[in-house]
Amino acid sequence: MKTVLITGANGQLGQALKQIAGDYPAFSFLYTDYTELDITNEEAVNAFFSEQEIHACINCAAYTAVDKAESEEELAFKLNFEAVMHLANACQANNARFIQISTDYVFDGKKNTPYTEEDDTDAQSIYGSSKLRGEATALGINTDTIVIRTAWLYSQYGVNFVKRMRELMQEKDSLNVVFDQAGTPTYAVDLAQVLLSVLSKAIDAPGTLGGVYHYSNEGVLSWYDFAIAIRDMSGLSCNIQPVTSDKYPTLAKRPAYSVFNKQKIKETFGIEVPYWKESLAVCLKHL
Repeated sequence: MKTVLITGANGQLGQALKQIAGDYPAFSFLYTDYTELDITNEEAVNAFFSEQEIHACINCAAYTAVDKAESEEELAFKLNFEAVMHLANACQANNARFIQISTDYVFDGKKNTPYTEEDDTDAQSIYGSSKLRGEATALGINTDTIVIRTAWLYSQYGVNFVKRMRELMQEKDSLNVVFDQAGTPTYAVDLAQVLLSVLSKAIDAPGTLGGVYHYSNEGVLSWYDFAIAIRDMSGLSCNIQPVTSDKYPTLAKRPAYSVFNKQKIKETFGIEVPYWKESLAVCLKHL
């Protein structure tokens, strides 16, 4: 049995991995959050790896407060770059597979066709820059690293757009939601399945399969479209109005377009990607 370390286990993705872990009996899982393992502490990371026989690490820990990062640059880079470096070095030293989660914010959002893994990155925010440096560092330490970029993550866990919209729709008669940012939601449980499917193939294939991959659900929509679907599929009656992004200025610049081309991950790992609306329906049943 192979031991897999899950960092950031109390976050959305970490909890989604816990939910499906029983479907992967070939793996045993070590779940840590900052109380069990401070991944920003290099000595603590190295000690943890020396005390445990770890065959793989999926790093679900991150600084994700996108707007706050603009004024907390040091903390964002500490979590999204330095901690990633410590984990990547520990995995390299212990022959463990490392999977790093990254983001659509590494792109400037100026394209109008789906982003491929070969497209030039150009982060427009501290958050995006810190995540980009983290993924580049991990790949620089070990080309076997697997970086999976995702976008618009939501689930029945934690704080996210779906849960917040449902709360607001139950509290308010009307809402304004931006319609000029296009992308694709990602159901965290779908991403968790992908991560463990990828790991199942990669863990015994050293020297292959490393690199950057894109994953989200299928389809293209705006945040406005997403809000309408959440309302209608939840049986709510809030009046939702489309507005432009300039009506809601934010500290961090958001990509106006962050649709992913997912052909590489589909072909490499034989993954079928669910349509976003089907996954939203599954999630809503758990709320």
